[in-house]
Amino acid sequence: MSNHNPFANLGFEDFKRLAQDESLSKFERIGFPDSYRKGQEENIFSDIRSKLSLLEAQDMTVLDIGPGCSELPVMLIELCRAHRHQLHLIDSAEMLGLLPEAPFIQKTAALYPNCPETIEGLRGKVDAILCYSVLHYILVDTAFFRFLDVSLSLLAPGGQMLIGDIPNISKRKRFFACETGVRFHQDFMKTTERPQVEYNKIEHDQIDDAVVFALLQRARAQGFDAYVLPQAANLPMANRREDILITRP
Repeated sequence: MSNHNPFANLGFEDFKRLAQDESLSKFERIGFPDSYRKGQEENIFSDIRSKLSLLEAQDMTVLDIGPGCSELPVMLIELCRAHRHQLHLIDSAEMLGLLPEAPFIQKTAALYPNCPETIEGLRGKVDAILCYSVLHYILVDTAFFRFLDVSLSLLAPGGQMLIGDIPNISKRKRFFACETGVRFHQDFMKTTERPQVEYNKIEHDQIDDAVVFALLQRARAQGFDAYVLPQAANLPMANRREDILITRP
């Protein structure tokens, strides 16, 4: 059941190094083999837009936590340009340096949420927060609930936060335990062996159902609505990843 991803188990400092490695593709610099993302990001961005609906409004304040340097943040930049949004990007200086500059873009070089001036300036003012394919790195790099609590404090009334592309090991196990998942594994790995699935086993440094539900419960306890959403079926890892949408009433 190995994902054969040579970019697994990375942290913030690792991504700073990857961003400067010109031998890597833009997808490899954000921790994905090309086969996982190349030709897929238009579908991914369409799925994001369907959930983070305030991106379709005008004159919003938008925050992207850990945008990386692939095509996805460039799509977001162009959408924000078209809709007259103010866009805030928080990532390492090395990643941010690979993204376009524009008057409506404010870049903060930091390991979020360790950027107190930016946080204070945005408190209660952000209409849409995007954090995509980042949560599993936050789990390793920073205090998990602090990340959530600070993010929720930034949302304006009616604001939305999408924590997207969450690799939930529990969902992954359920998938590889079913016949569809078995065939997927056998086709992908070119093997006749069935994937090994172990339930009721704690996987250290992995997100599981307990983590996902804890995030929902903590957000709801602070007066926010929170939901687990499936990814669109045409996304590359929809069978083993999912999203969380949090809204401020």
